Amino acid sequence: MKLLTVNVGRPKTTVEYIDAPGGATGIDKRPADGAVRVMDPGPKGEGASGVAGDAVCDLRHHGGTDQAVYAFAREDLDFWERELGRPLANGAFGENLTTSGLDVSGARIGERWRIGGELVLEVTSGRVPCRTFASWLGEKGWVKRFTQQGAPGAYLRVIEPGEIRAGDAIEIVHRPDHEVTVDLSFRADTTERTLLPQVLAAGDALHPEQLKDAREYVAKYGA
Repeated sequence: MKLLTVNVGRPKTTVEYIDAPGGATGIDKRPADGAVRVMDPGPKGEGASGVAGDAVCDLRHHGGTDQAVYAFAREDLDFWERELGRPLANGAFGENLTTSGLDVSGARIGERWRIGGELVLEVTSGRVPCRTFASWLGEKGWVKRFTQQGAPGAYLRVIEPGEIRAGDAIEIVHRPDHEVTVDLSFRADTTERTLLPQVLAAGDALHPEQLKDAREYVAKYGA
């Protein structure tokens, strides 16, 4: 398992639809040269990306401690290349980390990865697609197609900061004993709300917004 590229984006205003108040998006990410520092950016709404040099333009929905880093598997990009009939470079989906040999969407919530010699990340949730993502890809019905595929990639929080670079090894250093995976939590968030009680098994490792949502669902409908 290894890190193919670390991808960073600069603010861009040429995407047709942008939800951010300032009219810019950092979704266009490109592989960085050399080492890149990764650290906790601070609370959502205040902190942006955990990856140095990477822009987050809409702090209402992106960035912050529990969405500090976004990872997507090269294998899933390859799937979409075949489906869409077009090349997709590393970073094309706005991911900070493009991985190889790692089942990103099959990772368990709370799973921890060491990348290189220093950085430790913890899986928090899947990426829910938005209209900006759809506009950037320029594919009709993209939000629905991406959601139905159920391989959203993973958001991660920073447990131990550090520098990483393309080619670094990725090691799973902790795998929780529950069965709440990224793809399961994603389906609970989107197409199968009845799964929400199940995600509570991941406890406080869950993204706080999903944890709150699941608790409210159980309070209203039961487990």
